[in-house]
Amino acid sequence: MSLLPGPESPAERYRASAERTAEAKTSLGGFIRSLDFELDDFQRESCLSLQAGRGVLVAAPTGAGKTIVGEFAIYLALQRGLKAFYTTPIKALSNQKYSELAEKYGAAQVGLLTGDTSINGDAPVVVMTTEVLRNMLYADSDTLGDLGFVVMDEVHYLADRFRGAVWEEVIIHLPSEVQVASLSATVSNAEEFGAWLDTVRGQTDVIVSEHRPVPLWQHVMVGRKIVDLFAGDTTFDEIAPEGEADVSATAETADLSARPGFEVNPELLSMARAESQMNFRGRFGHGGRNQRRQQRQRDDAPQGGPRSPVRKASRPQVIASLDRQDLLPAITFIFSRAGCDAAVAQCVAAGLWLTTEQEQLIIARRVDEAAQDIPSDDLDVLGFWSWRDGLLRGLAAHHAGMLPTFKEVVEKLFVDGFVKAVFATETLALGVNMPARCVVLEKLDKFNGEAHVNITAGEYTQLTGRAGRRGIDVEGHAVVLWQPGTDPAAVAGLASRRTYPLNSSFRPTYNMSINLLAQFGRPRAREILESSFAQFQADRSVVGLAKQVRSREESLAGFSKAMTCHLGDFTEYSRLLRALSDAEKNASKSGSRAQKSLTEDSLSRLLPGDVVDVPSGRAPGLAVVLSSDHSSREPRPAVMTLDNQLRRIGIQDVEGPLAPITRIRIPKSFNAKVPKSRRDLASSVRNAIRENRPPAPPSRNDDFGRAAALPNQEKRIAELRRELRAHPCHGCSEREDHARWSERWWKLRQETDGLVRQIQGRTNTIAKTFDRVCGLLSSYGYLETSDSGVLTISRDGQRLRRIYGEKDLLISQSLRMGAFNDLDAAEVASLASVLVYQAKREDRGLRPKMPSVSLESAVDIVVHEWSALEDVEEASKLPLTGEPELGLAWPIYKWARGRHLQEVLSGTDLAAGDFVRWVKQVIDLLDQLAKIPGLDPRIARLCGEAIKLIKRGVVAYSSVA
Repeated sequence: MSLLPGPESPAERYRASAERTAEAKTSLGGFIRSLDFELDDFQRESCLSLQAGRGVLVAAPTGAGKTIVGEFAIYLALQRGLKAFYTTPIKALSNQKYSELAEKYGAAQVGLLTGDTSINGDAPVVVMTTEVLRNMLYADSDTLGDLGFVVMDEVHYLADRFRGAVWEEVIIHLPSEVQVASLSATVSNAEEFGAWLDTVRGQTDVIVSEHRPVPLWQHVMVGRKIVDLFAGDTTFDEIAPEGEADVSATAETADLSARPGFEVNPELLSMARAESQMNFRGRFGHGGRNQRRQQRQRDDAPQGGPRSPVRKASRPQVIASLDRQDLLPAITFIFSRAGCDAAVAQCVAAGLWLTTEQEQLIIARRVDEAAQDIPSDDLDVLGFWSWRDGLLRGLAAHHAGMLPTFKEVVEKLFVDGFVKAVFATETLALGVNMPARCVVLEKLDKFNGEAHVNITAGEYTQLTGRAGRRGIDVEGHAVVLWQPGTDPAAVAGLASRRTYPLNSSFRPTYNMSINLLAQFGRPRAREILESSFAQFQADRSVVGLAKQVRSREESLAGFSKAMTCHLGDFTEYSRLLRALSDAEKNASKSGSRAQKSLTEDSLSRLLPGDVVDVPSGRAPGLAVVLSSDHSSREPRPAVMTLDNQLRRIGIQDVEGPLAPITRIRIPKSFNAKVPKSRRDLASSVRNAIRENRPPAPPSRNDDFGRAAALPNQEKRIAELRRELRAHPCHGCSEREDHARWSERWWKLRQETDGLVRQIQGRTNTIAKTFDRVCGLLSSYGYLETSDSGVLTISRDGQRLRRIYGEKDLLISQSLRMGAFNDLDAAEVASLASVLVYQAKREDRGLRPKMPSVSLESAVDIVVHEWSALEDVEEASKLPLTGEPELGLAWPIYKWARGRHLQEVLSGTDLAAGDFVRWVKQVIDLLDQLAKIPGLDPRIARLCGEAIKLIKRGVVAYSSVA
């Protein structure tokens, strides 16, 4: 229990009154008078720093009110007659912030710039995605004139491995007179990040607040009962004291062993013990009534997973329980789009209604107004009517597969209190302003694209941070659903860590490098790159590594003395021992490597029509090869199984070299998309097997699985053994004791050498990557060396300067090699999609035939250029450019030809929201290309025409109010 402060002295009261009077005359005083609430201490301190002309880094929990600092920066800019830019990581957040600021300052004062939307871009206040500001800086845009303040919302996005470098580029390149207000979630190394900002931006104050304005309580829902996670009255602020930084912890590794005083609820621990005993008895128990009861419980448990004495509540039951305990509105995080949609459908099917009749009328009016500009033909394919029905009940999903318009309607209805339960993927946690009274986590693991992994403490904090609406709720609540196998102590440990380190993902890209060279020249460009946060962190780590090296060198000297032998040089004897051990290991590994190499070779040599027997994986059994895969480092030929499923097989699906067992001819008319074609082909395979047709011409088939001669390693092993026996130290009576010290010496020597290599690798690491990028660009002719040895930008290089994206160099090469030359506007849009779209690995299928011969030729050029570029990147030790994806080429082409949305999406796995999102990215690329100085006027005109063709219907409908 805290003590109340004593009464102020007259002198203290006078001083406080004088400070308030002085403050009232400042810009901050005017700003405070425009608010209907008092500023928190961290907000006031941050605003004072901006008013004093300093930059500021504000790190505070979600919902603490960081954006007030950004709004004060805008207020200062308007007061001083300067411009202010407000940057966000995602378009949805930009749209939301634009609406808020336009309502506050008037539409004439506020603009919006995203990749596909431009509204009032010359306004004194402009909201934009961070990439737009980066592009402005490289283009030296006139819009940057009179810029006084830049607010970087969600600046911790700097750690994102795909887009994070953009934040560093902006921070480094902004003019020195611009004040930067960086708003971040609570990070454990805010001081380090602030020190870097101080270095590159000038004086920057770091203001960290660990306090949540609305207390957060942690619970576990066991069945339909909500149980406190902690035994006492323990809130979020109490369980996560300042300085906590173990954020890589997951639900499996986190614990509270070092947290005396914070006990996990004994009821949950008892439940976990009962579940553990049940599973033990289930494995080793015997018959009778007990076994029959266990069998019923086993039937309720997930297949193959642990069982629980608790029957898990259904999604409708969870929402109903929350409603009874007055914990709505709630956001339930489900790490699956399909799961979110299914949750709404399940609640509707269960007859759940969370709204009053009056609320339903308001919802219906808002929904119908939002949909009035969407073509009626598209409403069915968009799932409009089921979406509307869920909203009327107060239920909605929120994920990236939804139409942006639909998502924004959900957001507004939720914030206004009409939607009571939202089922969302984790993307909602990235800055979208949708606070709730309660946040529910269905599971503490998610699929990251490759495997199911536990969420980290940082992710847990980001998700549960939505709970508790400032000014509305007295407290917020985080609820984890009990699953079979839940460990309450691990959940408590996860909930007790709420910060995460901000680590740079910065690396020089082709576009970044050529822009730096054009603006600053090579020496200055290297200096700028060495001022990045990535290099700043690397340099700081080198100090600690050097200290470790010195300590290990001292230990090595002691080990060396302990292994001294009076008969000879034991270091040499030890070297022979290591060489023998390594030779024996290599001999064993060589066999495995040879087997893998043979398997990869056999997969790459399979031809269309070969019939194979796949032993395992996603497509076990007989299959016919539909297309070869010769170019990939890990060949994955496309096959069709006898049950007509289309798959790709890789090395993980086979146990050794895969040879054809027979062969058939695939008709030219075969179309993998037509079920009848697949059935006919499967029938041909069965006939070939019955007739025992030969698999292939002997000249080809005999080569499958044939091993290359392995090096004769046995001879080397025998030689080393002879040398060991002949060495003087071999006869030493203390040989084993010396050998133990020698083993320690070698192990420590390897560790020390590894640390030395780390130091060498971290010294000037960013600049070294830049040098390799410059070398590659020179080899392609984008850079030229003058007679004086200075690098200059070629004509093609100037074009690359205006191409932004992950495939920037491939796009430039495609233009350079004429891929766009013989196309019409619809084909240009389709080809642009090949350079933008990124399919999920499991969605990659056969290469489709393109809509036209000219487009097929264009795609061939792109694929050839990518393959050549990948080889050069690999040789240069640079990150590889992503493979061109053809999965969007047909849908974009159909859309550009004016087809209806249902026809466009038919036969694809694309959700309507995904399609709209990708079309907008295609529009962004086409807009970039159209504006490239010196581009062939015909191609520039076609890019403009292509934009008009695809910016229609649901794509053209602007969801920005």
